[in-house]
Amino acid sequence: MRILLDTNIFIYREQDRALSHDLAKLLRLLNELGAELVIHPLSVSELRRDSDIRRREVNLSKIEAYSHLERPPDPNNDTSFCELVGPAKNSHDAIDNALLYAVHRNAVEFFITEDRGIHKKAHSIGAGERVFLISEAVHDFNRYLPSREIIPTPPALVKDRMHNLDLRDPIFDSLRVDYPGFDEWFIKKAQEGRECYIHRRSDASLGAILIYKIEDEPIPSIPPLPKKKRLKIATMKVEHVGYKIGELLLKISVDIALRNDITEIYLTRFTQPEGDRLIDLVSEYGFRKASILQNENREEDVYVKSLCAREHDISSLSPAHVSQIYYPSFYDGDLVKKYIVPIQPEFHNLLFTDFSKGRQTKIYEHFGEFGIEGNTIRKAYLTHSRIKKIEPGDIILFYRSRDNKAITSIGVVDNVFPDVSDTDEIIRIIGKRSVYSHDAIERSNKPLTVILFRHHFHLPHSVTINELRRANVLSWAPQSITEIDNTKYTWVKQRGGINESYTVH
Repeated sequence: MRILLDTNIFIYREQDRALSHDLAKLLRLLNELGAELVIHPLSVSELRRDSDIRRREVNLSKIEAYSHLERPPDPNNDTSFCELVGPAKNSHDAIDNALLYAVHRNAVEFFITEDRGIHKKAHSIGAGERVFLISEAVHDFNRYLPSREIIPTPPALVKDRMHNLDLRDPIFDSLRVDYPGFDEWFIKKAQEGRECYIHRRSDASLGAILIYKIEDEPIPSIPPLPKKKRLKIATMKVEHVGYKIGELLLKISVDIALRNDITEIYLTRFTQPEGDRLIDLVSEYGFRKASILQNENREEDVYVKSLCAREHDISSLSPAHVSQIYYPSFYDGDLVKKYIVPIQPEFHNLLFTDFSKGRQTKIYEHFGEFGIEGNTIRKAYLTHSRIKKIEPGDIILFYRSRDNKAITSIGVVDNVFPDVSDTDEIIRIIGKRSVYSHDAIERSNKPLTVILFRHHFHLPHSVTINELRRANVLSWAPQSITEIDNTKYTWVKQRGGINESYTVH
């Protein structure tokens, strides 16, 4: 495994002070894996420009312990890449682009950086699954270890009331700075019985929080947004990063909106110009800056997401982009193909931990823990099928074999990688989406086809094999990925109870 370290990781590691808990854990893990840690030549050049002579000499003396990335690819020769990441504003920005380009051109497998701006650019070029924060790397690289006791996942999200929270919790410190009068607002909303979702760390402090409100009123922004029933994300903050909790909180917000027949979600934010991880996350799922709120002497951005694509002009969007921007809505017209994908119960349980029918809970779930990847929106599925026709935007209907013997869930394909035989290459492709360990993939017969997809819905009514046979959708239980035509798909969608409001043709 070859991993590029950003300058900020290297400097933090080599400074004469105690390492953070996550970085110390990561370094032990990478050492156990025998990973090759490499530094980009431009990072070395950056260190040479340090005006602090003593610090410069110390860092340069230690850098020989690392491999240097020899003959790194030059992003300036790649016009399409430069257009995606935008022109470099300064020398530091140029270095960031060069480091990210090394990932883009597969000079390294993964890249670890705490620079939020690089993470934002990584998503723009489709490399977000291979660029890690320290905390994310600790969680994901654990899959490379031989089978052993599983690292405990963070406690599950719990629905609670604001009055049960401690206002002195450190998670509220930055909110108190950004929003004068935050304590008074919090107390008032607690007294109103406001609900929230929280995640607690092992020390009982808050690792994440979602406070929400259902509104039916205009938003007095510039320009003003008309009266409409909306779900407001009043507070969404994640301190325990690296476990996809932000994506899970967003999924919960969408679920709350759907249960309450709400088609629009919004939040307000003093956007951080140097990089804002929350805005980067919600932008991946269709939140767009719609207006500005005047808040005393500061301007607060208003980000809005529509859940119904049918309300908008989508003629310029590809089917895959409809799925991304208007999630959970999706395009299912004639431009995309539809497939039934058989999946064994044990893998169905891994991918869809929120599917309860016939699912036996794991022992750790009874102690308030859960499998993170199974609760997220973006997922990866591995199959022995040699099919090569599946494309981004296509519809996949998961058929749970053996016990349920029914179509249970529907998703939209992000990307497909057929006939992959190398275990490390498979792990690189699935990146942060994986629910599979390195050992499990290594033991699998290869080649495998990797399907990256977004999970949109569980069918309200699972469609059984007997129903499918009676309707001539299938002649027998599917043993491999099976394409069906639009007529059969439409029957499954209607029989399964998918709300037509969230599909466009």
